[in-house]
Amino acid sequence: MTSKTSHHSVTVLAGEAIARYGFGEGHPFGPDRQDAFLRGLDERDIAGRVNIEQPADASEDDIKLFHDPHHVEFVEEMSLAGKGFLDFGDTPAFPGIYDAARSVVGTTLRAGELVMAGQARRAFVPIAGLHHAARMRTSGFCVFNDCAVLIEALQRRHGLKRVAYVDIDAHHGDGVYYGFADNPEVLFADIHEDGRFLFPGTGGRDETGQGSAIGTKLNIPLFPGAGDEEFLSAWEEIETYLNEARPEFIVFQCGADSLAGDPLTHLQFSENAHGTAAASLCEIADRHAQGRLVALGGGGYNRHNIATGWSRVVQEMVDRS
Repeated sequence: MTSKTSHHSVTVLAGEAIARYGFGEGHPFGPDRQDAFLRGLDERDIAGRVNIEQPADASEDDIKLFHDPHHVEFVEEMSLAGKGFLDFGDTPAFPGIYDAARSVVGTTLRAGELVMAGQARRAFVPIAGLHHAARMRTSGFCVFNDCAVLIEALQRRHGLKRVAYVDIDAHHGDGVYYGFADNPEVLFADIHEDGRFLFPGTGGRDETGQGSAIGTKLNIPLFPGAGDEEFLSAWEEIETYLNEARPEFIVFQCGADSLAGDPLTHLQFSENAHGTAAASLCEIADRHAQGRLVALGGGGYNRHNIATGWSRVVQEMVDRS
């Protein structure tokens, strides 16, 4: 894919460097997920209405904005070995996994830089949103947590005081939540399948932050089988929370595994849930954050849902930019 630049105010960052982040054909997180998304863009006829930019690589220092140096070294070593597991069995190592994961982090950081510099109003990265990785470990297909690295960069390099992280993936964004549980300047709102029924088993209503950050985090677990009606009710709560918090930048993890028909989860959203969330976040970003919104693909293991869910998010971003 070649880079294209134009006057469009939405940038999609996609290319081989992040497409290779996947764990083989038989694994739910396969290397064909980006292609599914790009087909969805073509089907909606919006590929020509966005800027397409190539992925970027993160430096080791970039990754260490969030991750412990020992974890980074461990991933490098396992990448060279090219076998074994990076966690307890979900995330296999393969030759080059370090570089693939580094590209995901670098591309998410690049999206943030484009938006902060005013070169894009919104940005979307399909193979990104790896929200389970903790500061010191890989978890749930997530080697490095690009969402959390971006949040650290926005706070430490750009001096932002109120960064909002919003997550509608079926799985709780535990790596982000616990990574910033005691940071009152990271606003966290997450709609997910109840952890009593789904990995990682966290994200209860009572998890509202720690220490000085109590009350700055919002977790909304939904029962298996919940659909658009339950989503819309939860979303109203998130809208109120965000408008009161007045974020300066919004990071949106829009995992497609909350759509009906995903092989690993049990929520029953239609693409309208993702459309509603994206449209709402554009309006909130315009109201409080100078329009600054980066959306990250996240999970999703049904290829049709990836195509429809993620392309719908981009559609809403384009229509409101």
